[in-house]
Amino acid sequence: MPNELNVPSRTLMSPGPVEVHPNVLKAMTTPILGQFDPNFLAIMDEVKEMIKQPFDTQNEQAFAVDGTSRSAIEAALIALVDPGDKVLIPAFGRFAYLLGEICERAQAEVKFLEKDWESSFDQNDVIEAIKEYQPKVVAMIHGETANGQMQELDKIGAYCQNNDTFLMVDMVATYGGVPIHVDDWGIDVAVAGTQKCVSVPAGMALVTYNKRVEKILDARYQKELGLGDDKRSDDPITSNYLDLSQLQRYWNEERINHHTEATTMVYALHEGLRVLINEGLENVYARHAQNNQALIAGIQAMGLEIYGDLNSKMPTVTPVKIPAEAEEDKVRDLLLNQFGVEIASSFGDLKGKVWRIGNMGYSSRHENVLHVLAALEGLLSYYGVDINKGEGVKAALAVYMDV
Repeated sequence: MPNELNVPSRTLMSPGPVEVHPNVLKAMTTPILGQFDPNFLAIMDEVKEMIKQPFDTQNEQAFAVDGTSRSAIEAALIALVDPGDKVLIPAFGRFAYLLGEICERAQAEVKFLEKDWESSFDQNDVIEAIKEYQPKVVAMIHGETANGQMQELDKIGAYCQNNDTFLMVDMVATYGGVPIHVDDWGIDVAVAGTQKCVSVPAGMALVTYNKRVEKILDARYQKELGLGDDKRSDDPITSNYLDLSQLQRYWNEERINHHTEATTMVYALHEGLRVLINEGLENVYARHAQNNQALIAGIQAMGLEIYGDLNSKMPTVTPVKIPAEAEEDKVRDLLLNQFGVEIASSFGDLKGKVWRIGNMGYSSRHENVLHVLAALEGLLSYYGVDINKGEGVKAALAVYMDV
């Protein structure tokens, strides 16, 4: 006979998923409504408007895609890319290559602009690459969780807007944790997710796009067979499920019958966004910034090093160089099994060289920061690593007490 679920309590300090806000868990117990119930449609409309606020956009189009963050990334790219289209992808970390993977599968001509992972790009270098390659689409990561680096975008966006190039940006790791300005930065389509700074379980992705993208989608819109054959396209989007032109009409007044909505996840998203907005976005960003400052102070006071350029470090992820004397997997395993704390390893060339500590959403609380610092210090001492004992938590406390 199957056993009832018995899930251990964890302090989730990886770069996602994060701890779900208690209000969100409560909202997820709300009774199911039909997807075209007027009350549920009103909730969807409220979600649309709330999605816009952390994006800082006046775009008409902002809605959710059923699926993890990757679903909206793929939906956005295949909406813009046809076979043979040129796509430029500046890569300063692991997830830029995911954008390339999606575009290559869409049969685009992909060119990577590559650099080391220690910092993000000088915007002028990206602009020069755009001038040289003349892509239809530039696809970028705003906050790269593999190395904790964050990309400036305003000059790149301005150039794209003035030169008939689409700019698509993955903001999954920064949305709701740091100030972002989709309109002011000239971003055509931006994507985020629920499982990081919104403090909602993985399962929905957020997207917003401007009139330039909407014009492309309108030209590619094709009514699904079975609903009617009066609207067909010579260039339909290749995926039905991830077709933004249909999803836009599902979330808007037309309410086409595209899929059965994940009602409970919409409840969760509504509550996660409501909590975020009611805290005040400036207060949210200040909380993440302070906890980031405390993490950096604690790690450095211990005698450990932060990986990468601190000037372009993102507040929501702290990459820590693993001391030579420490065994990467054993430390993480004991953190989880003895302290109930989860942090992450990294990818590619950084795998086994860097631990990644998240600072996102409901997990971004000072008690969590102190917990992970104390646990990490204790384990490194246990393994005989030469650190400054007692200094990590002390330095973090100094940040919190200096208010």
